[in-house]
Parts: sequence; structure tokens; C-alpha cells
Amino acid sequence: MTIDNHRPILEGKKALICGIANESSIAYGCAKAFRELGADLAITYANEKTRTYVEPLARGLDASIFLPLDVSNQTDLVAVFAQIGETWGKLDILVHSIAWAPKEDLQGGLLNCSAEGFSKAMDISCHSFVRMARLAAPLMHDGGVMFTMSYHGATKVVPNYNVMGPVKAALEAASRYLAYELGSQGIRVHAISPGPLKTRAASGLKDFDLMLNDAGARAPLGELVDIMDVGFTCAFLATPYARRLSGETLYIDGGVSIMA
Repeated sequence: MTIDNHRPILEGKKALICGIANESSIAYGCAKAFRELGADLAITYANEKTRTYVEPLARGLDASIFLPLDVSNQTDLVAVFAQIGETWGKLDILVHSIAWAPKEDLQGGLLNCSAEGFSKAMDISCHSFVRMARLAAPLMHDGGVMFTMSYHGATKVVPNYNVMGPVKAALEAASRYLAYELGSQGIRVHAISPGPLKTRAASGLKDFDLMLNDAGARAPLGELVDIMDVGFTCAFLATPYARRLSGETLYIDGGVSIMA
């Protein structure tokens, strides 16, 4: 392995970032880190309301591609990857940072979660990653890396995380199976499990501030992580330095996950 230390390590790499809602989004931290290390960016926004917040961020990062993406709409998905193929001819990095559940099902506990709400949460938060991977893989001619965002509640019970616990557990399993199925193509897949962060998605969780305070108090490093901690970890994993890592669930939480 030879690395040119005279240029940004991700220079020439093409990265698709899905899930930026505002400047507090984990996906925005990833986009900033990739751009700082030289990657070209494609950024999506969920709807016209979100576009108001995301478009200035995309401009600030010199994103080459800026497109709408409702992951429940297959037409949107196909259009995004078709545009990437037309503009770049390839893709090296995919970030899936998308999670959603109906508020009443998210806050009502798992026993009271409706079948419809569970299905929607699973489709948008988990299976959309599989759909993206299916479309991204043919563009990763020279290999690549895919990321999705999980949380500690996938493996341990976190009070008030409710339906998202089983959904994130499925997402982590899906990332492992995708790593296995895509490994022969030189494509690596990781689930990233950050500690609690003040994002728009997290704000829908009941008593989220208590979760934040508890994590900060229990972390061996004595502090919470931020979106750039997540972003630069993903950036490292996208470099040749991490070329033999795949199928991992990586905790970026100041050590909270090791505590009893």
C-alpha cells in the first residue's frame, strides 16, 4: 500500500451523504470531515422544508451534486444514483444517516407500537440502507465504503429508545450481511454507533436530555462526543489505512458503551 502524503488523502474520492437536516446533523459532520480531507460531495435533502437548511450547508461545502431524496420513494433513489453515475461515473463513499418512526409509536413504548408504525420505522431506518447499497454497489467500480448510523440501544436496553432499539438492531445486522455480500467487490460496510448527540432526530425521544446527561457522567473520557468526532472516524475508515476493516459496529461515545 502506497499513500501519497503530499495531497489530501481522500482527494478524488466521491462521497454521497444522505441525512443532513441542519448543521447539528451527524451526516453534516461526516460531510465536513470528508470535504476537509479532499473528497467531492453529493448531498441530498429530504423535502422542501429541509432544503431551506441544507442548501446553504451544501454550498459551503462546495457540493457538486445537490438533490432531493425521500428514501421511501424509489423514483427519488434511482434518480440520485443515476445523477451520480452521469456526473461522476463512480462512487466511493456512501453515508446513510436516516432514521424515522411515527412520534406516537416512538414515544409509546414497544408494547404499544402499532404494526404500521413498526413497519414504517423499519422501512425508512433500516431497509432504505439496503436499497441504497443495491444502487450504490454498481458505481463502486474500484471498491468503496458504506456507512449507516446506529446507537447503543441496538444491543442494550436504553429506556425510552423504544421501537428504535429493534430497528437499529436490524440495521446493524443488515450492515454485517451487506459487508459479507459486497466484500468480494472490495466494498466495505460499517455501522457507526455514536453516543447521544443533540440532533433533530434525537429530539423526538422522550427524556432525551436525561440520556445526554447520563452519558456525559458515565463516559470514561468525561465528556460527550460531537458530530466531528463521528465525521473524522468515518473519514479514517474511508481511507486506505482502514482497508482491511469491514462489517464492524464502531462505538464513538467516549467509552460509555464499555460501562456496566
